[in-house]
Amino acid sequence: MKKMAQINVNENRLEIDSIVAELRALRLHSLESRARLNKPPKLPSRKVLITIIDGLSAAMFPNRLGLPDLTDEGIDSYVGHTLDATLRELQKQIRRELYFISDDGADSEEILLRAAAITRAFAVTIPALRRLIDCDIQAAYEGDPAAGSIDEVLVCYPGVTAMIHQRIAHALYGLGVRLIARMITEIAHSATGIDIHPGAEIGESFFIDHGTGVVIGETSVIGRHVRLYQAVTLGAKRFMKDADGTLTKGYPRHPIVEDDVVIYAGATILGRVTIGRGSTIGGNVWLTESVAPGSIVTQSRAHCEILTKKEPPVYSE
Repeated sequence: MKKMAQINVNENRLEIDSIVAELRALRLHSLESRARLNKPPKLPSRKVLITIIDGLSAAMFPNRLGLPDLTDEGIDSYVGHTLDATLRELQKQIRRELYFISDDGADSEEILLRAAAITRAFAVTIPALRRLIDCDIQAAYEGDPAAGSIDEVLVCYPGVTAMIHQRIAHALYGLGVRLIARMITEIAHSATGIDIHPGAEIGESFFIDHGTGVVIGETSVIGRHVRLYQAVTLGAKRFMKDADGTLTKGYPRHPIVEDDVVIYAGATILGRVTIGRGSTIGGNVWLTESVAPGSIVTQSRAHCEILTKKEPPVYSE
């Protein structure tokens, strides 16, 4: 009986050592193919970036997203301490990204100075970010009859959470730390189901109602007072390739949405098209062409009806 038990134990033993060896070989091959074999740099930390976003959010909204027992006398001290600690940690993560994207022979002192300069440039944008986010919160409160208060919108609405992340990420994206910016928006994507690229340009008073499944591509341009509902996609229609068949990057390929546009649930808008000011895009519409200002686009009719000047044109899908 003892011999049989020993055989069973050996048969069920996991071959950890051989798995580790295979993983090491794959890892080294990957590093070698990317010319990183001798000095693989560390990436920015997703966990640390989560704490940085929490710190920035608390500094901008200390009474709602900061400590629960703050007094009027202690708020400024708390904000100052939180900003100092958060920005110092952000600078470390920026330094990691700069090392990651640099050549092996990069000057360490130069990277330190660049990280400090980027952090300072970002820091001065924080009041403007707070003003933009205030506009988004107000738009959500005014645009949703179910919203009981401004505070409820701030602490409960996934669209606001996504926009806090995107506003911060967009500022960093513009300062050249694009990996950190992308990681920040993907943190929001994981938490809310709303996928907004940090490169997207979004005007003030932007409201995403419900939000789950919304996708906004890198080169999207969105005006002021725009409202989207769940499962809206602002995407690319096609992807350009170079002579070698590699996807071309960075060119404008996503929609332009002008001011005062409403896009209802499930609508898909693809390509570098323009949705004119004051237009309404109905639910589940598939749109790959520009529409004039003041248009109403629906899929409920099989024809295109141009109404009188007093009423907006209606496009059918």
